[in-house]
Amino acid sequence: MERVFRHVIRILETDVSGELSLLYGLSEIKGVGYNLAQAICRVLNLDPHMKVGYLTDSEIESIEKIVKEPSSFGIPSWMFNRRRDYSTGQDMHLYGAQLIYYVKEDIEREKRIKSWRGIRHALGLKVRGQKTRTTGRTGITVGVKRKKTARQEKK
Repeated sequence: MERVFRHVIRILETDVSGELSLLYGLSEIKGVGYNLAQAICRVLNLDPHMKVGYLTDSEIESIEKIVKEPSSFGIPSWMFNRRRDYSTGQDMHLYGAQLIYYVKEDIEREKRIKSWRGIRHALGLKVRGQKTRTTGRTGITVGVKRKKTARQEKK
């Protein structure tokens, strides 16, 4: 069976460039990082340096199955991006739009219970303990007013 190169591959509702290597191509999918991409390549016995454009349709389907149910393929739960879900208590792995939705829900929950992180999110400030004296400023940039020099005073 000869592999045909495709320039754009659709994996999990994400367009991935066929020019990328498999590890970096899978990392383009929201919710799939470099380490999970490596685990997927090991489970499927795929060459991680192969171009994404050479994947067959059956390989794409098996990649999608692994990302949707990684525990059934022997991927450990510490690689999941949502362990002990707040509402269900289960280990889950989220990808794409569902990942964005759950993150927004978590932020809204923290705002509702008025936790420190929720208050920082609500005020639009930094959340993870960074300094805010000089960075993270928003709004109009205000410069420093210069002193008039002797040349400017004559005009």
